[in-house]
Amino acid sequence: MPTATDLTDALRPLVEAPERSAIFCDVDGTLAPIVEQAEYARVSERTARVLGELGRRYAVVACISGRSAPEARRLVGVGTLDYAGFHGAELLRAGARRLERLPELEEGADRVRRFATEHHGSDLRLMRVRLEDKGPISAFHWRGAPDEAAAEKRIEQLARAAKAEGLATHWGRKVLEVRPPIAIDKGQAVRRLLERRDVSAALFAGDDRTDLDGFAALESLREKGELESIVRVGVASEDGPPEIVERADVYVDGVGGVAEVLAALAEPR
Repeated sequence: MPTATDLTDALRPLVEAPERSAIFCDVDGTLAPIVEQAEYARVSERTARVLGELGRRYAVVACISGRSAPEARRLVGVGTLDYAGFHGAELLRAGARRLERLPELEEGADRVRRFATEHHGSDLRLMRVRLEDKGPISAFHWRGAPDEAAAEKRIEQLARAAKAEGLATHWGRKVLEVRPPIAIDKGQAVRRLLERRDVSAALFAGDDRTDLDGFAALESLREKGELESIVRVGVASEDGPPEIVERADVYVDGVGGVAEVLAALAEPR
């Protein structure tokens, strides 16, 4: 865990120039605790309030989620932020009603739904593997299954079957996503949200493998000279990937630690 001094030093480029700074946060596991059933996730009122304050002060404040963008906005509950859904395939800009979606995503949705329907059979249901319909993405969750190891082994077989049918797969914390075969990641969302924005410093906070793409985007933008300062905030967790901490400039424990980072960003200069 960083000391107060370490955190202050890391955040200084953003806090001293909020009008030229961007804040990107994953949602589940970062702003909201991971729960067995995604529909029961909640962002605390305190965190939502601080995000609202940040949205009024910083150039960009965005939540980037594996959920749909409208669902992420509903969960966070702050309409004045930018939202990227399906790991960046959707954008819902602050205050907007119109959803921006990659057309290729919808074109592959029927293939994904058909695969999920055909493969979520009785054996997976008996193992308590839950199928989450995320529109163009299907997610197979085994968190909380009576035998998580056996369920994961069975999901590995399913992942091979998806790839054999030409679909894309992505692993998260006790979840496998089956996606249309197009390139989507949270780094793309970061780049799109920074287009034509006069931003010199940016922070990305996340807890899972998909968030490493957000880290990589900030690293690339700094190498190109498009960003002067970056802060990668890794959220440590029992079943999270070790890389999320290894590559972080600052690491914190759970959503409570992220809340402290957000509060520090909201402190007046």
